[in-house]
Amino acid sequence: MTYTGVVEVGGPADVHELTDLMISKVAVGPMNNNAYLLRCRATDEQLLIDAAAEPHTLLTLIGDSGIASVVTTHRHQDHWGALQEVVEATGARTYAGRHDAEGIPVAIDVPVEDGETIRVGRVELTARHLVGHTPGSIALIYDDPHGHPHVFTGDCLFPGGVGNTHDDPEAFASLLGDVETKLFGQLPDETWVYPGHGNDTTLGAERPHLAEWRERGW
Repeated sequence: MTYTGVVEVGGPADVHELTDLMISKVAVGPMNNNAYLLRCRATDEQLLIDAAAEPHTLLTLIGDSGIASVVTTHRHQDHWGALQEVVEATGARTYAGRHDAEGIPVAIDVPVEDGETIRVGRVELTARHLVGHTPGSIALIYDDPHGHPHVFTGDCLFPGGVGNTHDDPEAFASLLGDVETKLFGQLPDETWVYPGHGNDTTLGAERPHLAEWRERGW
């Protein structure tokens, strides 16, 4: 089946099969959050991005293999609502951006700095701080050696714009600046974007609209 990235709450996961990595996307909870299960194809080690809601759904997706780690993209409750239950069931190590870790009421084992690497089996993900939606939001970049990059953006980048900065011009300027510099400025148009809610996109689809976003202020 061809991966589309279109999922709905209560529906099946959509699976993106890459050479070294399997990415399973599922929608959970009342805010239609995306959770992503990454599995290294060489070792079968698994990592979950955003234990957002519906622990039973997430644990069913994880299966008997368990997970080694959970990365929380930012401190907002709809992105960690099932974190405690998932960690208790799996013993997974927890990661979050250093400046958001204190806002997550589940112990964060590894506060992540900008540019640090998080591993799942033999696959490396690079964390980038994108400041504005929250003080410590992180995106995770997988630079696929067999193809184009893939980036998990939490609530910092969506089809049609950056994340909500609540009409704060300084926060908006910070977020758009980080997104422009650390994502659009360093990654090619083919980069696949997996957001925290809704459908996927690519940097190429969004790049022509950067000036428009800056002018409108959101």
